[in-house]
Amino acid sequence: MAQIVLILGESGTGKSASLRNFQNGELALVNVGKKPLPFRGTFNSVNSDDFNEISKFVQSVPEKIIVVDDAQYLMAFQYMRRIKENGWDKFNEIQSDFFNLIELAKSLPDDNIVFFLSHIETKDDGRQKIKTIGKMLDEKITIEGMFTVVLKTYVSDGKYYFITQNSGMDTVKSPIGMFPSITIDNDLKYVAEKIRNYYYMDGAKTDEEMKAADEAVKAEVNPAEKKSRRRRKAEVEAEPTADVQAEQPAEVPAVKEEPPVEEEQPKPRRRRRRTESMQSIEVSDEEIPF
Repeated sequence: MAQIVLILGESGTGKSASLRNFQNGELALVNVGKKPLPFRGTFNSVNSDDFNEISKFVQSVPEKIIVVDDAQYLMAFQYMRRIKENGWDKFNEIQSDFFNLIELAKSLPDDNIVFFLSHIETKDDGRQKIKTIGKMLDEKITIEGMFTVVLKTYVSDGKYYFITQNSGMDTVKSPIGMFPSITIDNDLKYVAEKIRNYYYMDGAKTDEEMKAADEAVKAEVNPAEKKSRRRRKAEVEAEPTADVQAEQPAEVPAVKEEPPVEEEQPKPRRRRRRTESMQSIEVSDEEIPF
């Protein structure tokens, strides 16, 4: 069984450029995207996105290292050509070809290493995975689960790296102790030599020889720490300066309102009724009119 490796990354982050240190005769290239290499050099290659043509090529080449560049285009190009077809059969056939190519790569001889270079997809929740077409490969099969080594490209200060360990938000992984640091130079030839050494494959370099190579590619760049620094810098920039704080009115402490106290109403005074005494008036008969 051959060793298969998945390399993920956005366009322009160093996936194809990672082949630059291979010499002609060391590598066979499946150029699915049918594009020129980003450096001077030639390899035994096939420019095709046809599954049958690619299958014949990878089974017949003498090279022990095979690279499928922009592997996701094996699905995307077929989908675009069949976009006017109705129904779901086209999705099943397209995704089946991609799955079968991975299975074919695994079935190659034990001394082979097959690299799949693919674009990456970022979900709404920020998680990253290989870019696919349709839902079958995502829901039924986790593509990254078919690989033991999954690396991701990373660019910092104009330099290009591979990330070798999972961040919690991606599918990056590598065997324990395989790579010397979280980030390494994006040198796919070194990765192939390291895998061959780690698994005691035919033609592997010795541990002493690999120590020198490890030191050469080891990078003291931690993407997680850099992200934290950016977050802290953003938080500091968001805080108001001392001058701005001085201009802002001081907060007045809230005063706890006491419940209103009902005033005691004065009792109504009792009024004494003034009683007029009836006086009897004596009237003479002469004063009474008739």
